[in-house]
Parts: sequence; structure tokens; C-alpha cells
Amino acid sequence: MNDSGTGTFQANGDGDVGIVSYKDYFCPTPLEFELGGRLDSFNVRYETYGRLNSEKSNAILVCHALTGDHHCAGVYSIMDKKSGWWNNIIGPKKPLDTEKYFVICSNCIGGCRGTTGPASINPATGERYNLTFPAITMRDMVAVQRRLLAHLEIEKLHMVIGGSMGGMQALQWAIDYPEMVERVCALATTSRQNAQAIAFNEVGRSAIMQDPVWNNGNYELARIPSVGLGIARMMAHITYLSDKGLEGKFGREHSAIDGTKIFKPSFDIESYLHHQGQSFVNRFDANTYLYFTRALDLFDLRGKYGSLENAFKDVSARVLCVGFTSDWLFPPEQNREIVRALLRCKKTASYAEIKSDLGHDSFLIHSPKLYTLIENFLDV
Repeated sequence: MNDSGTGTFQANGDGDVGIVSYKDYFCPTPLEFELGGRLDSFNVRYETYGRLNSEKSNAILVCHALTGDHHCAGVYSIMDKKSGWWNNIIGPKKPLDTEKYFVICSNCIGGCRGTTGPASINPATGERYNLTFPAITMRDMVAVQRRLLAHLEIEKLHMVIGGSMGGMQALQWAIDYPEMVERVCALATTSRQNAQAIAFNEVGRSAIMQDPVWNNGNYELARIPSVGLGIARMMAHITYLSDKGLEGKFGREHSAIDGTKIFKPSFDIESYLHHQGQSFVNRFDANTYLYFTRALDLFDLRGKYGSLENAFKDVSARVLCVGFTSDWLFPPEQNREIVRALLRCKKTASYAEIKSDLGHDSFLIHSPKLYTLIENFLDV
């Protein structure tokens, strides 16, 4: 990719963008955080797919979920078997068609995949920020994305799209920068988490913070709180699935029980969760997990603006919210209420509900119905 961020891609013939590379944008201008604190400078890691047209009118911003990052399509090398987390959506002839659109995704501020976060070095001290890093909100994430777009000289977004935490960012974009956003597509999201979702996050944070290795956030990167972070991921992953989906995939299948090792994982679902926990530990920072889950908890459009109607009063974008029937983390009703509030404000908004047994993660899975919804929405 070149310094202008216009990017290149190598299509491989089956609709994928092919080999991609990330870029880093270093911003030397101080960032003031919504809840206090500041960074004198920061880095943003991002990827782009497709080409920005001469009018700079075909840009689509993808906002990632809690454990996502900037790498949402393509692969980094011919030998790389793992493509980006939304590879099924982004690429030639796919819903986010890179032959038509310039697609951008950045790692959120506070992240651990190249963007400045708790594990980054504080230039003032020469040490990692750890828990001295400022508290993060969705508004902070969006403000940093806005800085990146200014760097790319993009002043209009054809669409902002995201699921879960990414959907929260998309809504915040419509509120904070209404003049920039033409469309918002928010998937499996909410205007504020309910008590149950906050409770799950607190259990995950507690698992991390009670791991002795965590050391008040000052753990060595060579010896991370892997037990606590792994448990947090295992528990959270259950909330992303559904009872029916788990039963269909795993049921009660298990290996032979050894009576001398009765507590060794033997059920397939146990092995799956342990695998999820271990693979997560290898790619994610524990302190970032704390910061991002707290940002999720604090997101509350009704509480912040007094009502959803007040929150949406200046929105000018067309909005599509999509709920999934088996999502019990951010259930369909929470997506519907966003659209109802927008319609009460006389905004252009619609709601769609997709039947799925795959739970909250349905927006990440192959879904022809979702693809059709996105394609039609982009053409409106």
C-alpha cells in the first residue's frame, strides 16, 4: 500500500482480495480522552482494500468488534492460511465489493495489534503504559478513526459498518459526525448493554485481575496472565454462541473417561473452549481486554444524551440495524429499539432480523441473507 492509503490488492480469482499489508499512521497531535487523560501522540494501524475514487466518495469504514483488529480481509503471504476476520464480506463481487468501494479498517485506540494501547511504550517514561493508559470510550475510538480519515483526506463515508462493539462505533459515528456519514449498518449491537452483559464482562475482568501474574497490570510480556485471560475468553465465547448452536455442533460427544483423571476435559465442548482460550492468549493483551470491555459497559446512548431521541436528533445517515434471532447477548429487541427511536425522530431507518442458530457471532458467519441486505442497502 502507498502512503496515501489508496491501497492495492491482488485478487486471487475466487473473490478474495489476496495478499494485503497493513500501514501505520503516526499522529503527532495530542488526543484528549472523553473521561480524562491524554496522549501527546499515538499510532493507528490500519488496512485498506480496493481503490479510492477521484471524488473520494466510495469509502467504507469497517469497525471491529471486541476481539477483532484491522486485519479483516485477505492474507499476509502466500503461505498464510488464516485470512482476515471478515473475509467473507470484503472482496471483489462480495457485499463490500472492492471493485466498487475503498474499504478501511483500523485497530481501535487502546488495542494490542499495532495501535497505541496499554502495552505500548509511553515515550515520557520509557515504560509500558499499562493501567496509566487513559480510560477509553466509543467516542474516543471514533475520534481516532476520524483522525485517520483526515490523514487519508477522506471527508465523506459512503457507509460505516460494524457488528457488536463495531456497531456501537457505527452509531457513534452517525451521532458525532453526521455530515460525514451517508449510511450506517449496525449488526448485532445495542444502544447500551444490559445488566447481564455487564455482568459477563465483570466476570472476565475478575478472572484476569485475580490471576497472580497480572500484578496490577504490570505483568511481563514474557509471562502474561494467561490463566485469567484464557478463562475470560472461554466464558465470553459462550455468550457469542447459542444453546442450539452448541448442541448441534458438540452435543454431549466426548472421549473415553479416565477415572483417575476425572477432571481432565473429555467433552468436545470442553476441548473447544480450552482451544479458544489458548489461541486468544497467544494474540491478545490482557489489559486491552480490560479496557475494551469497560468501554462496552460504559456505552449508553440513553444515559449520555437523556434519551435515544436526543442522541439521534442530528443523525442524517440512512441506518440499517440487523438482529439475529439466537443472539442472547445483544438480542433482536435491542437492535429494534434503535430503529424505533430513529423513526420517532423522522430519520430514514430500517430493521431486519435474520433467523440463525449461531448466536451473537452470526454476523461473522457465512450468511447469504446478510449479504443481500448489505448489497441492497449500499444501492439505496
